Formats: sequence, C-alpha cells, structure tokens
Amino acid sequence: MRYQVLGTTMQALNIDLEPGEQIYTESGAMTWMSSNVKMDTNFKGGFFKSIGRALTGESLTFTFFQAVGGPANIGFTPTVPGKVIPVKLERGYELICQKEAFLCAQESVDLSIFFQRKLGAGFFGGEGFIMEKLSGEGMAFVEIDGEVVEKNLGHGERILVDTSHVAMIESSVKMDIQMVKGFKNVIFGGEGLFLTTLTGPGRVWIQTLTLANLAGKILAHAGATKSDGGAINSLGNLFSD
Repeated sequence: MRYQVLGTTMQALNIDLEPGEQIYTESGAMTWMSSNVKMDTNFKGGFFKSIGRALTGESLTFTFFQAVGGPANIGFTPTVPGKVIPVKLERGYELICQKEAFLCAQESVDLSIFFQRKLGAGFFGGEGFIMEKLSGEGMAFVEIDGEVVEKNLGHGERILVDTSHVAMIESSVKMDIQMVKGFKNVIFGGEGLFLTTLTGPGRVWIQTLTLANLAGKILAHAGATKSDGGAINSLGNLFSD
C-alpha cells in the first residue's frame, strides 16, 4: 500500500492498493475509487462487538475496499476542515483517539471502543469519556479537526487541555479530569468547570478546531442572518404600504 495526503485545509487521502490488498472505513468516508475495487460491508469483530459500538453512537458496520484483478486507487476525505494524520501501529503500541476521528486503516488494525477508567473522566469528560482505541499492526489514518499541535510529554509531565481539543494520545499517557480552580474562573472564565489533565510519558495530539464550536458559530450566524432578513422584509412591507 502506498499513500499520499493531498491538500492543506480540506485534505484528502489518496491510497494505491496492491492486488488483493484491502482497507476498511466507517460509513461515508470514501470519496472515489477505481472500477476494480470490490466493496463489502460487514461486522468487523463480530455482531456483538458491533452492537456495543452502536450503543455508544458509533457505526454498526464497517465497509471494506479490496483491489481485485490488479492495482487500484481509492480516496478518502474528512468530514470537516482539518488534517489527515498517518500512524503506524506495531504490536504493543496503541493510540487512543476521540470518537469520529478514525478515517480508515489496513485490515490488520483493530478499532475498538475505549472507556476512561477514572471516575472523574467518566462523569465529567463529556465527549472525552468514550473514545476509540487503535491497536494491532499496520497503517491507520486519523482525521483531526483544524490544525494539529503535537506535544511529547516527559515522564510525569502534565498539561491541562480543554476536553474537546484532545484529539489523540498514546496509550502510555494518563488522562483524567480536573476541576477549574477559583470562583471567578468558574463563573466568568467561559472555559467550563473541568479541564482534561494529560500526564506523560507519551505523545499528545491537540486539535485547534472542534465540531461543536464550528456548529455553534454556524448556527449563530444563520440565526443572525435570518433576523437581519426578517428586519429588512418588515421594513420593505412598511414602505410598500
């Protein structure tokens, strides 16, 4: 398999498959493919494992794409502006990423649901509570919203991050939730009551854009536009009378 990440803000993943080679993804990520690519949708890991994914809001099935009768080309694109991050998994090396970050992977890579063990992360982590784990051996590709800030934490080194901006961490990084200190910070800070604490060693990938913030801005703009349009229409009706 050969791959190339194309573009800057709205990136695309271009993959060349060898004959018989296949790659899988969740529904809706494939953008183009050669005519000799065979597509098959099934339950990777078994039916009951798929049911567990569905109960957490994830896709029930995966779609597999296999090159048949010769080499083939296939392309995948993220759902929002951001970056495509290639990661090479090896035995004993696992990555924990936020929900909906998985783009595609080789068949030898396993994608499973990951629950935070700490009570704080469980009760207050929000979207950071239920994450996904990438394990096995092979190439996987993750989509991260906005730009990417990568930090390599030393042993015992800690940083505080807004939960929704935690895109991916190595499994060696400990994750917990810490309450914001100070009455004024809680009431007027606008950052929420809790922050995610990440403790090294290991790498951390932080995203600069969150889907929730983007959706909020779009809705606010749409509401303002609708209000402006309503005011203009009312003014027009007044003069037409």
